[in-house]
Amino acid sequence: MSQFDFDLFVIGAGSGGVRAARTAAGLGKKVAVAEGRFLGGTCVNIGCVPKKLFSYGSHFHEEFAQAAGFGWTVGGSSFDWPTLRDNKTKEIERLNGIYHNLLVNSGVELIEGYASFESAHEVSVAGKTYSAEKILIATGSSPFIPDFPGSEHAVSSDAIFYLDEFPKRSLVLGGGYIAVEFAGIFHGLGAQSHLVYRGEQPLRGFDEEVRQFASEEISKKGVQFHMNANIDSIEKQSTGLKVTLTTGEILEVDLVLCATGRVPKTDGLNLDKAGVDLGKGGEILVNEEFQTSSASVFALGDVINRMQLTPVALAEAMVFVNNQFQPELPAKTMDYSNIPTAVFCHPNIATVGMTEEEARAAFDKVEIYSASFRPMKHTLSGSDERHLMKLVVDANSRKVVGAHMVGTDAGEVLQGIAVAIKAGATKEVFDSTVGIHPTGAEEFVTMRTLTRN
Repeated sequence: MSQFDFDLFVIGAGSGGVRAARTAAGLGKKVAVAEGRFLGGTCVNIGCVPKKLFSYGSHFHEEFAQAAGFGWTVGGSSFDWPTLRDNKTKEIERLNGIYHNLLVNSGVELIEGYASFESAHEVSVAGKTYSAEKILIATGSSPFIPDFPGSEHAVSSDAIFYLDEFPKRSLVLGGGYIAVEFAGIFHGLGAQSHLVYRGEQPLRGFDEEVRQFASEEISKKGVQFHMNANIDSIEKQSTGLKVTLTTGEILEVDLVLCATGRVPKTDGLNLDKAGVDLGKGGEILVNEEFQTSSASVFALGDVINRMQLTPVALAEAMVFVNNQFQPELPAKTMDYSNIPTAVFCHPNIATVGMTEEEARAAFDKVEIYSASFRPMKHTLSGSDERHLMKLVVDANSRKVVGAHMVGTDAGEVLQGIAVAIKAGATKEVFDSTVGIHPTGAEEFVTMRTLTRN
């Protein structure tokens, strides 16, 4: 009989923690999960899922406007924030129930409360101590709000999904996924929308051509960009929030969202009692096995700050379970290359593989194939929105090492392209693939003319 209460104790019931717990329990291991907030983690409750629902909702004003070109007469329309907010909440509650059933039905013991370490093999939850042979930290991350005069008047992405009132005037501080997405969501739902970012243009780390193209399209739709700027101060007034930028510009808005990054969530874990080391950014340091500096303690997901994406946490969980609980199988390592991702701004962005800049640094010769065009739909809709599609090719191996898209349903399109790139498809494979006509996606297999090399 084991000397421990559990074979695996998971701290955090987000995507990675739940996947690891369920899979280990399915292998016959005795598993517990401790969660003190909500099941499903950031993604399900205050991240990807509700944000995507809001993004869907924010597209309708364009659909109404574009319907006339197709012969539809659309009457007056108005937006009701409580309806969207509350319907979203109902869906989240439904998903919470699904996560609860997934855990319980798989034999995992669910413990409500926040866990903290007592030793490398012990944690306490709500005054009770539990022991485990292995402990997995999957506590995710928290939004970061910078400190400046009046920063207490700003809100984070945690609060944005439950606002009592929808703002007529909004300002988003930041230049990453969340900032760009919410700037578009606010505008789409009818608010005046400002995006303030300290850099030249948002979405640092993305392909430069994609950044430039997307910024122009987002700006065309009405989001007001304030680049090379930051917030100097926020002052609460009777008519709203007076926001002074470092450029001297003054804006009056009803809401300021700070989307300035997320930090690993380790507060209250008492990691020193388990001998777990942290990195300079507060992330938990792990090796390829997701093992921390303490041999019995592991960590994965946002808390290790490698790639803060839900599917990455899920994949890390599978690697962890394989290596720790399936010794009969070959050991695995997490492959962080060619991970596709999408930004649900307006229009969408999706990308997989290398940017043009990364490829030029990695290979002797690079070929770029790109196309910018007005989608067929907009020949009748009256919209001047344009799409961009781009392939990055290593000229020597002929492999397509990167694919990028700005346009409607970009994430849906790039998922399939990601499979091809992961499989090592060459440009000739793309060229020999028959397109689906008429679609925008077929552009990826019909781009024959070299744009530049």
